[in-house]
Amino acid sequence: MSDDELWDLVVVGAGPAGATAALAALRSEPGARVLLLDRADFPRDKSCGDGIAPHAVDVLDALGAGDVVAGWTPVRALELSRGRRAVSGRMRRPVWVIPRETFDARLVAHAVAAGATLRRHRVRELRRKADTYVVDETIRARVVVGADGAHSVTRTHLAAPPGRRALAIRGYAPTSPELRGRQVIRYGERRQPSYAWSFDRGDGLANVGYGELVGTGEPPTRELLLDQLERLFPGTVDGGTRWRGHHLPLSGWRWGADQPDGALLLVGDAAGLVNPMTGEGIYYAVATGSLAGRAAVRAMADGDPAAAGALHRRSVRRLLDRHLHHTWTAARLSRSPTVVGAGITAAARDRRAFDALVELGLGDGRITPRLAAGLAVGLLQD
Repeated sequence: MSDDELWDLVVVGAGPAGATAALAALRSEPGARVLLLDRADFPRDKSCGDGIAPHAVDVLDALGAGDVVAGWTPVRALELSRGRRAVSGRMRRPVWVIPRETFDARLVAHAVAAGATLRRHRVRELRRKADTYVVDETIRARVVVGADGAHSVTRTHLAAPPGRRALAIRGYAPTSPELRGRQVIRYGERRQPSYAWSFDRGDGLANVGYGELVGTGEPPTRELLLDQLERLFPGTVDGGTRWRGHHLPLSGWRWGADQPDGALLLVGDAAGLVNPMTGEGIYYAVATGSLAGRAAVRAMADGDPAAAGALHRRSVRRLLDRHLHHTWTAARLSRSPTVVGAGITAAARDRRAFDALVELGLGDGRITPRLAAGLAVGLLQD
């Protein structure tokens, strides 16, 4: 092992969380030696709903990477339904539907342009040695950021407890006229919360899929997931291509047990941060990636890389703690079909309730008094 393989920061995983961590570290300290590892070459496909919330763009814009959405059509219309109950409205801020093949490659390019070294490497082992981490016996790092997704090697190293998971399947299908320019979510009848989606990309194709909670029994099969999608969006499956399944590690009531003190930081899916109500994870990924990059650089500047874990944990809690309480509560409530129906009714009656529901599902929103009141009225009248 040569001294040349001693890095200030090694980021495991170059998806949105990892690339943002690398970029944020270099924006804070342009001279930092940052190594970005991923098992794939870019561009590469990734199973996802492809929705990029404005909150994620805000984080990236502050890092000089807001142009990752350039050239893609913003989407403002959102429709939610369960059975005959439905609400459709214009979101206050647009979202973008961009294939991860494009979005991730653009973000990686920003990190590399800022000074990160990108290397194809599949990480298999991580151990602590003296005052550094050793990756696969060849790479040393003062600080490591684990951004390696739902099946994270870095999370396993920390022995972080597993949380609840959902399983989803995604494909691409021609956008039908009635779904053009819209994000549409239709709740299903199986294990709640479960829903199918159609998110128009604006280029003639829509990202379509179906997901549901994974319980204690056998996980749903590919055939079952596609069958549920076809029930909720008839005609979608036959015209769809590039089907891929993925696990979603859902966030809980509070985050922090996943992140101990020390020089190994978890971000995004590896940190178990996916909205348990909607399955949205890109905002959490770039937000926690940005915080991790800054925490790593700050700890090293203070001469104490091992302090990075505590810094990161505190900053993530400041940003997301109250929000996570509300998404956990909303996810628990949405296990009841009656509550889902009442929520849709409340959003249809009250524009402010609709806006609060969007913020809760896509960004860092909360269950506002207006939304709670509308939900209570809906339940009483159901």
